[in-house]
Amino acid sequence: MVGPRRNFLPSVDRTITVLEFIAQSKRGCSVSEISRNLALPKSSTFLVLATLVNRGYLKKNAETDKYYFGVNLVKLSRKVLGNLDLRDVAKPFLNSLMKRTGLVVHLAVLADIDAVLVDRACPRGSSVGADWIGRALDINCTGVGKALVAFLPEDQFTQLIGAKRFARHNENTIVTIRGLKRELALVRERGYALDDEEDELGLRCIGTPIFDGEHKTVAAVSVAGTTDDIPLDRVQALAVLLRQTADEISRRFQSVRV
Repeated sequence: MVGPRRNFLPSVDRTITVLEFIAQSKRGCSVSEISRNLALPKSSTFLVLATLVNRGYLKKNAETDKYYFGVNLVKLSRKVLGNLDLRDVAKPFLNSLMKRTGLVVHLAVLADIDAVLVDRACPRGSSVGADWIGRALDINCTGVGKALVAFLPEDQFTQLIGAKRFARHNENTIVTIRGLKRELALVRERGYALDDEEDELGLRCIGTPIFDGEHKTVAAVSVAGTTDDIPLDRVQALAVLLRQTADEISRRFQSVRV
Protein backbone atom coordinates (compact mmCIF):
# COMPACT_ATOMS: atom_id res chain seq x y z
CA MET A 1 0.00 0.00 0.00
CA VAL A 2 2.82 2.42 0.76
CA GLY A 3 4.37 2.26 -2.75
CA PRO A 4 1.24 3.08 -4.82
CA ARG A 5 0.16 5.84 -2.39
CA ARG A 6 3.50 7.61 -2.70
CA ASN A 7 2.49 9.00 -6.13
CA PHE A 8 -1.03 9.86 -5.09
CA LEU A 9 -2.64 13.32 -4.80
CA PRO A 10 -5.94 13.12 -2.86
CA SER A 11 -7.37 16.37 -4.25
CA VAL A 12 -6.89 15.25 -7.86
CA ASP A 13 -8.31 11.82 -7.09
CA ARG A 14 -11.33 13.45 -5.45
CA THR A 15 -11.92 15.72 -8.44
CA ILE A 16 -11.81 12.83 -10.91
CA THR A 17 -14.18 10.81 -8.71
CA VAL A 18 -16.65 13.72 -8.67
CA LEU A 19 -16.50 14.10 -12.46
CA GLU A 20 -17.06 10.37 -12.96
CA PHE A 21 -20.06 10.46 -10.63
CA ILE A 22 -21.66 13.42 -12.43
CA ALA A 23 -21.07 11.67 -15.76
CA GLN A 24 -23.45 8.89 -14.67
CA SER A 25 -26.31 11.34 -14.09
CA LYS A 26 -28.65 12.54 -16.83
CA ARG A 27 -29.97 15.54 -14.88
CA GLY A 28 -26.91 16.66 -12.95
CA CYS A 29 -26.11 16.31 -9.24
CA SER A 30 -26.36 18.51 -6.17
CA VAL A 31 -23.64 19.02 -3.56
CA SER A 32 -25.60 16.87 -1.11
CA GLU A 33 -26.04 14.01 -3.58
CA ILE A 34 -22.36 13.96 -4.43
CA SER A 35 -21.24 14.28 -0.83
CA ARG A 36 -23.58 11.53 0.37
CA ASN A 37 -22.87 9.03 -2.41
CA LEU A 38 -19.11 9.50 -2.41
CA ALA A 39 -18.76 9.86 1.36
CA LEU A 40 -17.03 13.21 0.97
CA PRO A 41 -17.33 16.22 3.30
CA LYS A 42 -19.75 18.81 1.96
CA SER A 43 -17.18 21.56 2.34
CA SER A 44 -14.53 19.87 0.20
CA THR A 45 -17.18 18.72 -2.30
CA PHE A 46 -18.35 22.30 -2.71
CA LEU A 47 -14.78 23.52 -3.28
CA VAL A 48 -14.18 20.90 -5.97
CA LEU A 49 -17.41 21.86 -7.73
CA ALA A 50 -16.77 25.59 -7.43
CA THR A 51 -13.29 25.19 -8.92
CA LEU A 52 -14.61 23.17 -11.86
CA VAL A 53 -17.36 25.74 -12.47
CA ASN A 54 -14.80 28.54 -12.36
CA ARG A 55 -12.71 26.76 -14.99
CA GLY A 56 -15.75 26.09 -17.20
CA TYR A 57 -15.70 22.30 -16.81
CA LEU A 58 -18.99 22.26 -14.90
CA LYS A 59 -22.06 24.48 -14.89
CA LYS A 60 -24.61 25.02 -12.14
CA ASN A 61 -28.35 25.18 -12.72
CA ALA A 62 -29.53 28.19 -10.71
CA GLU A 63 -33.04 26.73 -10.29
CA THR A 64 -32.14 23.20 -9.20
CA ASP A 65 -28.67 23.85 -7.70
CA LYS A 66 -27.43 20.84 -9.64
CA TYR A 67 -24.13 20.60 -11.46
CA TYR A 68 -23.59 19.25 -14.96
CA PHE A 69 -20.82 19.20 -17.57
CA GLY A 70 -19.79 22.56 -19.01
CA VAL A 71 -18.55 23.53 -22.45
CA ASN A 72 -14.84 23.30 -21.59
CA LEU A 73 -15.15 19.63 -20.75
CA VAL A 74 -16.92 19.04 -24.07
CA LYS A 75 -14.20 21.01 -25.88
CA LEU A 76 -11.51 19.01 -24.11
CA SER A 77 -13.08 15.69 -25.04
CA ARG A 78 -13.40 16.78 -28.67
CA LYS A 79 -9.79 17.86 -28.79
CA VAL A 80 -8.71 14.53 -27.33
CA LEU A 81 -10.80 12.70 -29.91
CA GLY A 82 -9.34 14.78 -32.70
CA ASN A 83 -5.77 14.47 -31.57
CA LEU A 84 -5.71 10.75 -30.77
CA ASP A 85 -7.86 8.01 -32.31
CA LEU A 86 -9.41 9.97 -35.17
CA ARG A 87 -6.18 11.66 -36.18
CA ASP A 88 -4.28 8.37 -36.21
CA VAL A 89 -7.02 6.68 -38.22
CA ALA A 90 -7.38 9.53 -40.72
CA LYS A 91 -3.69 10.19 -41.43
CA PRO A 92 -3.13 7.69 -44.28
CA PHE A 93 -6.40 8.72 -45.92
CA LEU A 94 -5.46 12.41 -45.75
CA ASN A 95 -2.11 11.66 -47.39
CA SER A 96 -3.77 9.58 -50.08
CA LEU A 97 -6.28 12.34 -50.88
CA MET A 98 -3.47 14.93 -51.00
CA LYS A 99 -1.54 12.82 -53.53
CA ARG A 100 -4.63 12.16 -55.68
CA THR A 101 -5.70 15.80 -55.82
CA GLY A 102 -2.45 17.73 -55.41
CA LEU A 103 -4.26 19.94 -52.88
CA VAL A 104 -3.86 20.79 -49.21
CA VAL A 105 -6.04 18.49 -47.07
CA HIS A 106 -7.36 19.44 -43.63
CA LEU A 107 -8.97 17.46 -40.81
CA ALA A 108 -10.99 19.46 -38.27
CA VAL A 109 -13.25 18.95 -35.27
CA LEU A 110 -15.84 21.24 -33.71
CA ALA A 111 -14.70 22.90 -30.47
CA ASP A 112 -17.31 25.25 -29.02
CA ILE A 113 -18.14 27.57 -31.93
CA ASP A 114 -14.96 27.00 -33.97
CA ALA A 115 -13.64 24.45 -36.42
CA VAL A 116 -10.25 23.44 -34.99
CA LEU A 117 -7.65 21.90 -37.29
CA VAL A 118 -6.22 18.69 -35.86
CA ASP A 119 -4.20 17.51 -38.87
CA ARG A 120 -3.24 18.42 -42.42
CA ALA A 121 -1.49 16.95 -45.45
CA CYS A 122 0.29 19.44 -47.68
CA PRO A 123 1.90 18.90 -51.10
CA ARG A 124 5.58 19.76 -51.22
CA GLY A 125 6.11 23.33 -52.36
CA SER A 126 2.48 24.36 -51.88
CA SER A 127 1.97 27.99 -50.93
CA VAL A 128 -1.71 27.57 -50.11
CA GLY A 129 -2.94 27.84 -46.56
CA ALA A 130 -0.68 28.90 -43.75
CA ASP A 131 -2.98 26.96 -41.45
CA TRP A 132 -1.40 25.22 -38.49
CA ILE A 133 -2.53 22.36 -36.28
CA GLY A 134 -4.70 23.78 -33.50
CA ARG A 135 -5.83 26.81 -35.48
CA ALA A 136 -9.49 27.77 -34.99
CA LEU A 137 -11.45 28.57 -38.16
CA ASP A 138 -14.83 30.28 -38.53
CA ILE A 139 -17.75 27.95 -39.18
CA ASN A 140 -19.64 30.40 -41.40
CA CYS A 141 -17.08 30.81 -44.17
CA THR A 142 -14.91 27.68 -44.33
CA GLY A 143 -15.49 24.29 -45.90
CA VAL A 144 -14.73 22.32 -42.75
CA GLY A 145 -16.72 24.75 -40.59
CA LYS A 146 -19.91 24.45 -42.61
CA ALA A 147 -19.50 20.67 -42.90
CA LEU A 148 -19.14 20.34 -39.12
CA VAL A 149 -22.39 22.16 -38.27
CA ALA A 150 -24.62 21.36 -41.27
CA PHE A 151 -25.95 18.10 -39.84
CA LEU A 152 -26.39 19.20 -36.23
CA PRO A 153 -29.92 18.83 -34.78
CA GLU A 154 -31.79 22.15 -34.95
CA ASP A 155 -31.85 22.67 -31.18
CA GLN A 156 -28.14 21.95 -30.88
CA PHE A 157 -27.35 24.33 -33.74
CA THR A 158 -29.46 27.08 -32.16
CA GLN A 159 -27.77 26.59 -28.80
CA LEU A 160 -24.34 26.61 -30.44
CA ILE A 161 -24.88 29.75 -32.49
CA GLY A 162 -26.94 31.75 -29.98
CA ALA A 163 -26.78 35.41 -30.93
CA LYS A 164 -23.27 35.16 -32.37
CA ARG A 165 -22.06 37.89 -34.71
CA PHE A 166 -19.93 36.58 -37.55
CA ALA A 167 -16.84 38.44 -38.69
CA ARG A 168 -16.85 39.65 -42.30
CA HIS A 169 -13.63 38.74 -44.12
CA ASN A 170 -14.70 40.12 -47.50
CA GLU A 171 -17.82 40.78 -49.58
CA ASN A 172 -18.43 37.02 -50.05
CA THR A 173 -18.56 36.16 -46.34
CA ILE A 174 -21.89 34.96 -44.92
CA VAL A 175 -22.47 37.09 -41.83
CA THR A 176 -26.12 36.40 -40.89
CA ILE A 177 -27.61 33.36 -39.20
CA ARG A 178 -30.41 33.29 -41.78
CA GLY A 179 -27.87 33.28 -44.59
CA LEU A 180 -25.86 30.55 -42.90
CA LYS A 181 -28.95 28.39 -42.45
CA ARG A 182 -29.70 28.69 -46.19
CA GLU A 183 -26.13 27.71 -46.96
CA LEU A 184 -26.24 24.71 -44.62
CA ALA A 185 -29.43 23.49 -46.29
CA LEU A 186 -27.43 23.38 -49.54
CA VAL A 187 -24.67 21.47 -47.77
CA ARG A 188 -27.14 18.82 -46.64
CA GLU A 189 -28.63 18.63 -50.13
CA ARG A 190 -25.26 18.34 -51.93
CA GLY A 191 -23.38 16.39 -49.26
CA TYR A 192 -20.46 18.83 -49.24
CA ALA A 193 -19.70 22.42 -48.24
CA LEU A 194 -18.05 25.03 -50.45
CA ASP A 195 -16.02 28.02 -49.34
CA ASP A 196 -15.99 30.07 -52.54
CA GLU A 197 -13.54 32.85 -51.64
CA GLU A 198 -15.57 33.55 -48.48
CA ASP A 199 -12.71 33.28 -46.00
CA GLU A 200 -9.91 34.54 -48.24
CA LEU A 201 -10.12 35.99 -51.74
CA GLY A 202 -8.44 33.80 -54.34
CA LEU A 203 -8.91 30.57 -52.36
CA ARG A 204 -11.54 27.86 -52.46
CA CYS A 205 -12.17 25.02 -50.02
CA ILE A 206 -14.50 22.02 -50.18
CA GLY A 207 -15.44 20.18 -46.99
CA THR A 208 -17.48 17.15 -46.07
CA PRO A 209 -18.43 15.64 -42.69
CA ILE A 210 -17.19 12.43 -41.11
CA PHE A 211 -19.94 10.54 -39.28
CA ASP A 212 -19.89 8.03 -36.46
CA GLY A 213 -22.01 4.88 -36.28
CA GLU A 214 -25.07 6.91 -35.22
CA HIS A 215 -24.69 9.35 -38.12
CA LYS A 216 -23.45 12.11 -35.84
CA THR A 217 -20.76 14.40 -37.16
CA VAL A 218 -17.42 13.80 -35.41
CA ALA A 219 -15.11 15.68 -37.77
CA ALA A 220 -14.76 17.11 -41.27
CA VAL A 221 -12.21 16.72 -44.03
CA SER A 222 -11.50 19.29 -46.73
CA VAL A 223 -9.32 20.16 -49.70
CA ALA A 224 -8.12 23.72 -50.27
CA GLY A 225 -6.44 25.52 -53.13
CA THR A 226 -6.42 28.64 -55.25
CA THR A 227 -9.29 29.39 -57.60
CA ASP A 228 -6.99 28.16 -60.40
CA ASP A 229 -6.36 24.91 -58.50
CA ILE A 230 -10.08 24.47 -57.85
CA PRO A 231 -12.06 25.94 -60.75
CA LEU A 232 -15.81 25.65 -60.31
CA ASP A 233 -16.02 22.91 -62.94
CA ARG A 234 -13.70 20.74 -60.79
CA VAL A 235 -15.72 21.05 -57.58
CA GLN A 236 -18.07 18.11 -58.23
CA ALA A 237 -15.25 15.66 -58.97
CA LEU A 238 -13.33 16.75 -55.87
CA ALA A 239 -16.49 16.45 -53.77
CA VAL A 240 -16.84 12.82 -54.84
CA LEU A 241 -13.25 12.07 -53.76
CA LEU A 242 -13.85 13.88 -50.47
CA ARG A 243 -17.00 11.90 -49.74
CA GLN A 244 -15.18 8.64 -50.47
CA THR A 245 -12.35 9.65 -48.15
CA ALA A 246 -14.75 10.69 -45.38
CA ASP A 247 -16.63 7.38 -45.68
CA GLU A 248 -13.37 5.41 -45.49
CA ILE A 249 -12.24 7.33 -42.39
CA SER A 250 -15.66 6.87 -40.79
CA ARG A 251 -15.71 3.11 -41.37
CA ARG A 252 -12.17 2.68 -40.12
CA PHE A 253 -12.80 4.90 -37.08
CA GLN A 254 -15.92 2.96 -36.14
CA SER A 255 -14.07 -0.35 -36.42
CA VAL A 256 -11.30 0.70 -34.03
CA ARG A 257 -13.80 2.15 -31.54
CA VAL A 258 -15.82 -1.07 -31.20
